[in-house]
Amino acid sequence: MVNRFRSDRGLVARMVVTGFLLGLLYVAFVGALIVLLKSWILVVVIAAALLGAQYWFSDRIALYAMRGRVVEREEYPELHGVVDRLATLADMPKPVVAVSDMDMPNAFATGRNADHAVVCVTTGLLRRLEPEELEGVLAHELSHVAHKDVAVITVASFLGVIAGLIVRFAFYSQVFGGRRDQNTAAILAAVIGISAAVYSISFLLIRALSRYRELAADRAAAHLTGRPSALASALTKVTGDIARIPSKDLRTAQAFNAFYFTPAFGRNPGIVQIFSTHPSLEQRLEQLGRISAELGEASPSGKG
Repeated sequence: MVNRFRSDRGLVARMVVTGFLLGLLYVAFVGALIVLLKSWILVVVIAAALLGAQYWFSDRIALYAMRGRVVEREEYPELHGVVDRLATLADMPKPVVAVSDMDMPNAFATGRNADHAVVCVTTGLLRRLEPEELEGVLAHELSHVAHKDVAVITVASFLGVIAGLIVRFAFYSQVFGGRRDQNTAAILAAVIGISAAVYSISFLLIRALSRYRELAADRAAAHLTGRPSALASALTKVTGDIARIPSKDLRTAQAFNAFYFTPAFGRNPGIVQIFSTHPSLEQRLEQLGRISAELGEASPSGKG
């Protein structure tokens, strides 16, 4: 099935390049661990098992981590109605619909492909948005599914996850036989150093891709619905409301910023925003303003 979201060659090119670079990094990482830990079977089996689990069960993992639950049409008929309309309009399979009982207004999509996708919104988002604003947000999330960038980000983020897990493994594995001599210390330091380097490189690559994919999803959603001003209004409203949520309530959510409609930043994001998974609100609104002019729609004011 060919969906009707606009194709984005720039996004495809960036995903291919990022995937290739992360693949090289992954191979080098596993190779270095094999040399250091001298147990290639163990390293490869663990790496393959974790990658497979993240790919096949990413939807369940994400829902569990972000307190989402699948909901039926009887419980949320309006939400299902919007997803039905958009899936039909985009000519793509309807994703599973889920709701997260969180006051933070946000949404995310996950799943390895369009046939195994989940779109989840928080109760805070449902309470705050008008129907046309919610439609814009859900179109944005469906675009991620249609362009397959949900699966790419899920797999890409795996490298950083395994880098962190390997450090813990180095401490507790019986590979070191419980000894803490100079050789063991040197190997441990090398493993930690390589893991830190891999995490840093993958961190930067993923964020560069993620910022572009968010702009691509905004573009696709605006063209699919024909109402970029509604999406601009939702963006402004959600970003402003998130900034008013206490920072302590956002800490857990920040770990999943790459998947959210808009990042979970507090009042003063500071230097964190430099490494954000999303472009700035100003960039997103400026792009929607240009699309609005192209479509002959009134320029988005950002007011709800």
